Amino acid sequence: MSRFEERIFHAVQGRNPLIYLHTPEEERVTESLAPLAPRCFPGGSLTTWSCVCGFEPAVDGVDTRDPAVALEQIIANPRRGFYVMKDLSDFLSDPKVVRGLREAYFSFSRSYQAAIVLTSPAAALPDALEKAFCYIELDALSSDELAARVLAVEKQFPGAALPADLRPQVILALRGLTMAEVNHVMYRVFSAGTAKENVLDEIFAEKGLLAKKAGFLEFIPLKFDTSIVGGLENVKTWAAKRKDLFNQETVNAGIPIPKGILIMGVSGCGKSLLAKAIAGLWHVPLFRLNMSLIFSGLYGSPEAAFHRALCTIEAIAPAVLWIDEMESSLSTPKEAATPQSMVFSEFLTWMQEKPPLVFVAATANRIEMLPAEVVRKGRFDQVFFCDLPETEERAQIIRIHLARNSVDPKKIDISRLLGSTNGWSGAEIEQAIIAARIDAYQAKRTMTVDDILAQAYNMVPLSRTMAEQVKAIRDWAYKRATPASIRTS
Repeated sequence: MSRFEERIFHAVQGRNPLIYLHTPEEERVTESLAPLAPRCFPGGSLTTWSCVCGFEPAVDGVDTRDPAVALEQIIANPRRGFYVMKDLSDFLSDPKVVRGLREAYFSFSRSYQAAIVLTSPAAALPDALEKAFCYIELDALSSDELAARVLAVEKQFPGAALPADLRPQVILALRGLTMAEVNHVMYRVFSAGTAKENVLDEIFAEKGLLAKKAGFLEFIPLKFDTSIVGGLENVKTWAAKRKDLFNQETVNAGIPIPKGILIMGVSGCGKSLLAKAIAGLWHVPLFRLNMSLIFSGLYGSPEAAFHRALCTIEAIAPAVLWIDEMESSLSTPKEAATPQSMVFSEFLTWMQEKPPLVFVAATANRIEMLPAEVVRKGRFDQVFFCDLPETEERAQIIRIHLARNSVDPKKIDISRLLGSTNGWSGAEIEQAIIAARIDAYQAKRTMTVDDILAQAYNMVPLSRTMAEQVKAIRDWAYKRATPASIRTS
């Protein structure tokens, strides 16, 4: 028996005449309640109502599209079973509808022959009815339900079966979608083909559209994994060891799931890149939470907007939630009851209680500005510090960016660049190579090591421009955070 069925049976055992189902999935509700009606009410059946069609099955000689008339009919001539009222929540400001529901409550409480089930995507109930309703939320589709739905769509496309090794990833990726959304995305998948990259990208794009509706969540396409990250081996090893743990099977087995990491360090040293790379390695969609929009007031109060953001990411889990430059939004004193302090408080509570399949990847340039409550063990699995890359790491970074700029690393004497880039961040190395490529393109020739050296000669790295600030960050992190790189000195 599913959890939804258990809740319905408990409501019926308690003789609740009015049940409020918080869900946008009307079709799924009717499909689930139809077989339950005769089990809950012997000989009972399912009747649906909408403001367009009235009762189905219809009542002879009575137009039941008016909600007040429909409730009068239910009270006067009740049918055993469930009445699923699809649009009634939109009429709860009408005193006649409120009175009709209260009369139905008193009538069915005396003679329990039926239960009225309101379905609504909104969670609000008028004060006059709050105590009368049994409130139930429809859970997200389970793995078994998702597998059955995928198989049902798959059977309509002979010869387009999902590869066996891809099926578990698809089921995991679909979690958080409604039945209708699963149908839409799987029809698109099987119509376009079942190549691995197409299937997962299509599902993640669907989740991206859901996040976009919230306004302050941005879907970040997965373009790479940790293999294109130069250096930072400790973080890459940490992520690789936990790749196979971030799934529902691990949750069911009771094994601790990775909850999040906080990555701090010198600007331009790969913090944001790591957040994207971990999501790509785990094949989990990545969403960036824009804290500036949360505090902008465009989406209501910051507290309400932040709460909606957390609810949205929970609804589309599994997912990686990326919070960039965390100290900018969670670094002020928390004594006063300001919007920022309340957002901070909710974040701390949520980090302790959040669903297991939401992984938080937070980055910060100045971690010393963050309150101790954020950094302490238990909030994040690990706190990593990204320092300026050492010699071998710079060599890796140079090779990666040469290849990304269509230059064969074997044709460039990288050893000549290592001394000139001492104290440089990965972002600065990248920009030097990009600028060198532009110069070579404008000169209509192949880029050479001299082009890069020319850029290096004219560029002043952050480690010299902001030497005191960089030193302060490094000194603070020396014994307070785990190095992101394997240090050789």
